[in-house]
Amino acid sequence: MGQAGIHDPLESDLSESHLTIRVRPYRAEDRAACATVFYRAVREGSAAFYDQAQREAWAPSPVPDYSSGPSKLERQWCQVAVRGAHLVGFMSLEPSGYLDMAFVLPEEMGKGTAAMLYAALLEKARAEGVPRLTVIASHLARRFFARQGWQLDRPEDLAADGQVYEVFHMSLDMTPEGARHA
Repeated sequence: MGQAGIHDPLESDLSESHLTIRVRPYRAEDRAACATVFYRAVREGSAAFYDQAQREAWAPSPVPDYSSGPSKLERQWCQVAVRGAHLVGFMSLEPSGYLDMAFVLPEEMGKGTAAMLYAALLEKARAEGVPRLTVIASHLARRFFARQGWQLDRPEDLAADGQVYEVFHMSLDMTPEGARHA
């Protein structure tokens, strides 16, 4: 059994990076693996953009807070990426069109994992008729969303957890008129 509770019957000596990515809906048993992905993405993946104190405040622990009840990911449209037997990324969208979380392991950056997760959520948003997507993006996420055609609405110095983070409010027009102008 892997980190996400997935058994890979074709286990081999090949490196995980050679295994195909599968994207599937989030399940409650993915909570711990998603917490680890979030922790590592923030602590390691964003090191070039946020200082140590910011990263420690943003992701204080790789362990989920089970005392807070079910994960918010259960209420959102959330997709996870699984490589071999390991959950390596996740992305979530609220039915309102707010893209809440988008994280992949540092070693998955640049391999198309985030793009696959994004494509699955974009398909869901289109199927549900969501007219506009929004996000408050980190430096890394801003670059990713800009490549997908998102518009920068405004930057913000966001105060949270005793820190100030430079973030970027972005949006994507999902209407047929917006798609023609993208």
